[in-house]
Amino acid sequence: MSTQVISILPDRRIPPEPVLRRIDGPGPRYTSYPTADRFADGFAPERLGVLLDEHRQACDRGEHAPLSIYVHIPFCESLCYYCACNKIITKHHERAGPYLDALEREIGLVVARLGPGRAISQLHLGGGSPTFLDDSEIARLMGRLGSDFQFAPDAELSIEVDPRTVTAERLAFLRGQGFNRVSFGVQDFDADVQRAVHRVQPYESVREVIRAARACGFESINADLIYGLPLQTPQSFARTIDQIIELRPDRIALYAYAHLPSRFKPQRRIASQDLPAASQRVDMLALAMARFLERGYDYIGMDHFALPGDALAVARREGRLQRNFQGYSTHPDCELVGLGVSAIGRIRDSYYQNAKTLPEYYESLGQGRLPVVRGIELTADDLRRRDVIMALMCHGRVAFADIDARHAGRMREDFAPELAALAPFVADGFVELGEHAVQVTPQGWFVVRAVAMVFDRYLRDGASRERFSKVV
Repeated sequence: MSTQVISILPDRRIPPEPVLRRIDGPGPRYTSYPTADRFADGFAPERLGVLLDEHRQACDRGEHAPLSIYVHIPFCESLCYYCACNKIITKHHERAGPYLDALEREIGLVVARLGPGRAISQLHLGGGSPTFLDDSEIARLMGRLGSDFQFAPDAELSIEVDPRTVTAERLAFLRGQGFNRVSFGVQDFDADVQRAVHRVQPYESVREVIRAARACGFESINADLIYGLPLQTPQSFARTIDQIIELRPDRIALYAYAHLPSRFKPQRRIASQDLPAASQRVDMLALAMARFLERGYDYIGMDHFALPGDALAVARREGRLQRNFQGYSTHPDCELVGLGVSAIGRIRDSYYQNAKTLPEYYESLGQGRLPVVRGIELTADDLRRRDVIMALMCHGRVAFADIDARHAGRMREDFAPELAALAPFVADGFVELGEHAVQVTPQGWFVVRAVAMVFDRYLRDGASRERFSKVV
């Protein structure tokens, strides 16, 4: 794609509420295209093996950049009612040992196909709560990864941390293991909201671990926030925004809560009448955007902010931004190996997902098989639409010539129905449609997901949207 740098600052004026009501339906976050709901059961382990072989052969010819690795640690000690992640709630830490045994078997199967010593540019430990593992278990996992792969000198090694599970000493240990980026799940500092979602962590305790992480020398510290939680109000969330700005994390991820109790059982403990109204959610989003920008954060896109010197902000300015299953990222076109139960990966022109339950995951590995159960091989149309959607999500602009240079066809003619369908967004002032490009306007960043959905063939063909969060 073109490396032309596009300024993507959101407009601080909230779009009219009737317009937002019309647009504010469920829609994908586009951490991939096609989205994971399009993955088909029965994606064979043997097929993934062939794709890994092809990746190895391409690497041997010098045709591939370093890999990314995602490792899923599913265990948590306590249940957060809002959570939609694949997790296992347990206080039995002895369950970590067998899981690490299985992870090591999976790593062995992957390395047997990729070849040892493949370069890694990014590693992310997510969950669940990766810090459910004790220090010796984390050292064991990092040792195995370090022996089977080769971390690039400038590799980004990140870990998600529940602030309730770490101390200054533990953070120093993680830094010593090579992690240079850490992400803290904050969500909200209001005591009533914390009780309503069963995640009590006072501001003072979070402040101490963020200060400790900075003292340990982590290169980037992220804080996750969620708006739309039960008992939140624009006034209470404004206090949380001010408190998080005071802590000055390098990155802030601001997510909209997706209330889908029919899909996620823990959310049934949240009373629908306690959720803020749509207009209040919009107020929270607008307030957060305005205050982050006023206090020196760059807007990365959709739900991410970063200080100007952070690698994510630099990647945006240089046109290197991409989205993957962890959100916005700094490494374009980086293939991803997913390890662990339910982990998703991207190899060649395919996505795959591992078994979602521990018994199925363990059974596959016990029989010497890669634990993949779902996936999709992208068509030429998927690849072209993925480039269009990711250009919108990351840069707010699609240049027709860029798409035509990468894919056979003529975008303006081939996507004539989609471009015509942008008319309401043009009328609302969210999109500018020119002879050579589609440009999202500053106000359009409130609804960029809805703009991207116009180019999603699966939604056009009737795929259900009910599994997704609302776009505002």
